[in-house]
Amino acid sequence: MVFDIFSDSTTVNILGSELSLGSIIIGIIIMIVGVTIARVVSTVFKKYFAANLPDNTAKSLHKLIYYGIIIISLLAVTTSQGIDLSGLMVAGGIFGIVIGFATQSVVSNAISGIFLMFDRPAKTGDLIEIKSSNIYGRLMDVTVFSTRIRMFDGSIMRVPNEKVFTSEIRNVSGSEVRRIEGIVGIAYKEDVDQAIEIIKKSVAKNPYILREPAPNVWTEQLADSSVNLKVLTWIPRDEWDHVGPVLLKNIKKDIDDAGIEIPFPQRTIWYGEPKKPKGETP
Repeated sequence: MVFDIFSDSTTVNILGSELSLGSIIIGIIIMIVGVTIARVVSTVFKKYFAANLPDNTAKSLHKLIYYGIIIISLLAVTTSQGIDLSGLMVAGGIFGIVIGFATQSVVSNAISGIFLMFDRPAKTGDLIEIKSSNIYGRLMDVTVFSTRIRMFDGSIMRVPNEKVFTSEIRNVSGSEVRRIEGIVGIAYKEDVDQAIEIIKKSVAKNPYILREPAPNVWTEQLADSSVNLKVLTWIPRDEWDHVGPVLLKNIKKDIDDAGIEIPFPQRTIWYGEPKKPKGETP
């Protein structure tokens, strides 16, 4: 009975090819097997491998694996049935060229998005800076075509993946510690060594500043109106809010209490008598 079904003389015309009922059933079986394999493979990937990848990357790879197997199964069906796809391939090639020119940026962003998902210059939640675009904020996610960044004012910036991938990215959250720098100017008449000791004691009062690497203070510049001292401190990555806004304020308070002057910019103006032209009488 089974052999009678596959040898049925009833045929169906598909894209110019005469297909028997038996070959159509074989094609259906191939597609069912392909869909089953796609579900099994994607489920195994999701269970054993997706947990080690970022959420967006895992979702994209899951879809790529599933639909990739479906497409391969469909191509296997058309090949096994002897369907002539040359006409469709020519038409598809011309259509693909037209679409390719029209969607260059879309394709470029999609490819850049895939590269970003594998390269992973930053993960979701990291504080990043894209200097070329003057963008500084917290990474929300990387999709196929764009990267979304939450700015400090609460707005969300959508950046094309191509621009992100080809730009220099500064990952502020990539290290466990961060360095905060500051400049303190004192008057030329003041004792530099005394000022440095006061600044070090002021910095040491802050419980969020690390003892190792130790804070450091040195003479950075002999400026026009002041001796500029550079202050370097190290803090845990996520504690900037407890140090950055108050570091220089506390240093100024302790310097003021010690009677050390922080000068205003000064300019010396010389008034001289203008020279008289030769031969001119007063």
